[in-house]
Amino acid sequence: MPDPLPDNSCAAIGAAAPDDWRDGGFGLYVHWPFCAAKCPYCDFNSHVTDRIDQSRWAAALSSEIARLGDELPGRHLGSIFFGGGTPSLMLPETVDTVLRAARAAWGFANDIEITLEANPTSVEKTRFAGYAEAGVNRLSMGVQALNDDDLRRLGRLHSVAEARAAFDVARDSFARVSFDLIYARQNQSRDDWRAELSEAFSMAVDHLSLYQLTIEPDTAFGARAAAGRLRDLPDDDLAADMYLDTQDICAGAGMAGYETSNHAAADAESRHNLIYWRQGDWAAVGPGAHGRITLPQGRHATEAHRMPGEWLHAVERDGTGESLRTFLPPDEQALEYLLMSMRLAEGMDEARYARLAGVPLSARAVAELEELGMVRRDAGRLAATRTGRPVLNAILRQLAA
Repeated sequence: MPDPLPDNSCAAIGAAAPDDWRDGGFGLYVHWPFCAAKCPYCDFNSHVTDRIDQSRWAAALSSEIARLGDELPGRHLGSIFFGGGTPSLMLPETVDTVLRAARAAWGFANDIEITLEANPTSVEKTRFAGYAEAGVNRLSMGVQALNDDDLRRLGRLHSVAEARAAFDVARDSFARVSFDLIYARQNQSRDDWRAELSEAFSMAVDHLSLYQLTIEPDTAFGARAAAGRLRDLPDDDLAADMYLDTQDICAGAGMAGYETSNHAAADAESRHNLIYWRQGDWAAVGPGAHGRITLPQGRHATEAHRMPGEWLHAVERDGTGESLRTFLPPDEQALEYLLMSMRLAEGMDEARYARLAGVPLSARAVAELEELGMVRRDAGRLAATRTGRPVLNAILRQLAA
């Protein structure tokens, strides 16, 4: 059930500006929770199962979209993102049903971006043409490494040859294709990573998501690390050097980092993820999906039941898979905007932050960070510098204090 609004909520909402979300746009996130195997580094809400009634799942996802469409009438979707899990385990017919439901609930922008995450196995690539026919126009491929030994260590089910073949098929089916790589892997040197990036650019990609391997506690890698069995990971200094190498090499190849871990050619940025970082609204459906929606009563965070079976039964039994809806007062919105927008190379709009928070950023904190060369100000925006980006968390702590 939604949290009750505070007594002064009307005044607070007025201060936050009910249309603030328009600065970031409006999108739909669809979570498909199933995978063929659980990767040892993954802490996402993903589950392995042998049998999936796809028609039942398509109906439940469509029902959730219709419910949210009734709550958020008159909007136009700028993006739709199928994430997971492994959305390329969805049948094209399932994707088509969900997209039809989204179009019925909201209008589509003329240039809507519809992204689907995919693994580059030989089985999944056979579905690419069907996704394109359903309306998907951007594919995000989980390649993760261009080295077969490392792919096996990461628990991936594809080879480098399969990844390259799937990428070629994707290029024939979609106008835009991105893929993910993980660096700071076991036994990986700076030269190894530089060579791998060069190989990635040879594939004529226009968007790369490049993530440092993070060892999360509730994962197989986390358990191995705790037992002292995850050896030969780069130390912090080497990982930091790899991050800076990434920024320099990508910028030199015409794909500057527009966000902490994302790089794109001109006009190839992920529009959906920009909604998150620019604090727009997004409706979210599927197990464990988190959304942000602005209603007449104010902006709210939404959360769905995590377990697939529980979510599915809740939708069918209760007419909603939502487990929590929380009112976000303006000061919390301001903090979210600070934390998310500073990940972007464009930084944050200081006036927008002040409108949400009711007060501007601390002049002293900003001046100290400027003097250290960690941030820069330009035309009313505040952004981290090249020196500041590797220590962004420390910058955020100072700005949020």
